[in-house]
Amino acid sequence: MAHPDPYRLTGTPPADSRGAGTGGVDLTRTLLWALLVLSAAANMATSYGGAAPWVNVACGVVTLFSAGTLVVRRLRGRR
Repeated sequence: MAHPDPYRLTGTPPADSRGAGTGGVDLTRTLLWALLVLSAAANMATSYGGAAPWVNVACGVVTLFSAGTLVVRRLRGRR
């Protein structure tokens, strides 16, 4: 009786879920990181520059949103 080899690779490997045409670059993640850095820099500049408080709060909300979205995407990707 022949036993199949459990370590033998058969068939084609599964496709990469991050996009084959982009070389594995996740555009959404890249844009979120750029948004995070820019909004954090703007938040710091408005804090030290004495801008209106609503501008500082808006920059902080955008920073919080982009950081939170990056964390959620990272945690969901581990499953």
